[in-house]
Amino acid sequence: MTPPTTCPCGLPQPYDSCCGRYHSGPTPAPTAEALMRSRYTAFVRLDAPYLLRTWHPRTRPAEPLDLDPGMRWTGLEVVDKTGGSAFHSAGTVTFRASYQGGAIHERSRFERVDGAWVYVDGEFLD
Repeated sequence: MTPPTTCPCGLPQPYDSCCGRYHSGPTPAPTAEALMRSRYTAFVRLDAPYLLRTWHPRTRPAEPLDLDPGMRWTGLEVVDKTGGSAFHSAGTVTFRASYQGGAIHERSRFERVDGAWVYVDGEFLD
């Protein structure tokens, strides 16, 4: 039997019981950080439908996402977060996402829409 694959989001859990449960089911991510981690994992797994489904309607791209299958994501580090819990309607998550050849440092904004966390937009940091 093959051991379960660890989730790419950086938490020490199998994918299926971590971000996989948000990708495959009706259960929304409970916090802005959980949504950000699940979106990173969706980039790793090239899951464009999930990315679009969890993007705020007012900022969601009109065109289909063109994810690069050659992009090799290598790790995620959450640097800071504000708000974004079950008691908030908005939040930010600052993270560093590494890929083969570089890294992205971003502060992402999240809001709740109909009770579910969605990605609004992000600001690249130095």
